[in-house]
Amino acid sequence: MSTAESDVLSASRRRLVLVVCASSLFLVGLDTTIVNVALPSIGDGLAIGARGLEWVVDAYTIVFASLLITSGAIADRFGRRRVFLIGLIGFGVTSLLCALAPNAGVLIAARALQGLSASMLSPVALAIVVAATPDPRERARAIGVWASVFGLSLAAGPVLGGVLLHNFEWRSVFWINVPLVLVALVTVLTVVPESHGVRTRRLDPAGQLLLIALLALGVGALIEGPHVGWTAPPMLAIYAGLVVGAGVFIGVETRHSAPLIDLSAFGQPEFTAAVLGALAVFVSISMTLLFTTFYLQVGRGWAPMATGLAVLPIAAGATVCAPLSGRMVASRGPRRPLFIAGGFMAAGGLLAWMATGSLFGDGDVSVLLLLVAYALFGVGIGFANAPITNTAVSSLPAERAGVAGGITSTARQVGAAVGIAVAGGLLGSALTPASDVRSAELSGVLAPGWLIVAACGIGLILLATAATTSAGKRTGRPQS
Repeated sequence: MSTAESDVLSASRRRLVLVVCASSLFLVGLDTTIVNVALPSIGDGLAIGARGLEWVVDAYTIVFASLLITSGAIADRFGRRRVFLIGLIGFGVTSLLCALAPNAGVLIAARALQGLSASMLSPVALAIVVAATPDPRERARAIGVWASVFGLSLAAGPVLGGVLLHNFEWRSVFWINVPLVLVALVTVLTVVPESHGVRTRRLDPAGQLLLIALLALGVGALIEGPHVGWTAPPMLAIYAGLVVGAGVFIGVETRHSAPLIDLSAFGQPEFTAAVLGALAVFVSISMTLLFTTFYLQVGRGWAPMATGLAVLPIAAGATVCAPLSGRMVASRGPRRPLFIAGGFMAAGGLLAWMATGSLFGDGDVSVLLLLVAYALFGVGIGFANAPITNTAVSSLPAERAGVAGGITSTARQVGAAVGIAVAGGLLGSALTPASDVRSAELSGVLAPGWLIVAACGIGLILLATAATTSAGKRTGRPQS
């Protein structure tokens, strides 16, 4: 379905395509948040310590992030619905493998395969939605709805995970994916038309392998550094590998006729700002969710269900504000929602820093402040995703929607992986589920993490300022 073909779709059909494709984002987001709240139970069930739990999360996100761009390009070439269906089937099968894992090694390997399948869902579905909605204003509103689904997954994951863990063991958080995948398969076959990119690109296997290696080395360094020592010989070898690998990657990509990552795209300030903004938002999200899981469950002794309910303010803010942000982008441009997003994210991080610090102790006041911080943070997340996604997609030609979505989604998942690794390194011994750590002992390690969350919000404001100022100079029009 080219852009011309998409024009024949009725308004009701376009809405159905949006709903069905957004369900893939819900499925991927649900899996991330539901596993996050289950980490202490997984650690107890399989006797996994700090580094193992980090790898349970980041094995998924590294593979997911590494393959998103290639999946988008393959879908543009061979058919987006076809690749989408393969991803759904693979996601269901690998969820079963995770549920049946007998030890940490098998679970981590299954999670990596699950990331492979997930890479065929989000960017491909976004490309389908973009192709089905050629009108820029309608597309901006659709992306706002798309972003609100992420808020719904934030709500559903922890709460559903808490309910499952209250009644069943940790394996249930993977079993639940199977019926969801079956429903998605039926609806995709019924509603979603096949579509292709107007122009397709050659694949870049060398660039793909180098990207996987670079992400694995970078995230691995953040996970292993606090445990083996930042100046230990293995870490020095990793640093050298990163420097050499980055140089080779740049050389390969600049010479390839159809590079995995078109480095020239980063010459567009708006696109660069969108990618960096996506990175910052997901660093803050992953750190917030991991801190919440272990602060409330390990530090304060809360049950998984109570922990899941505690993050509802984040989900509520994200769900309510995402469509508002989409409409604001459609009518006034991305600058204002990005400023709102950055301000609320920074305020949420600073208030969480105050709430979990020693100033208010461990009483009801600190819990109330933490819930308010989550609400502020949720509003920020809700306003962030629509302008980031719309800016990234609009900054590249329409026929490269799959690649644009893939780059942005890659930045999100790299941010998630980095956030988990940084948060895990800060938590240190407190990330061991069997440890008897109380909330007062966590305050010192949480404080710099919450400040990083706040800094991500401030960074989003700076990126929005730089990008929109540059766009105004180029077009000669002030940016709203």
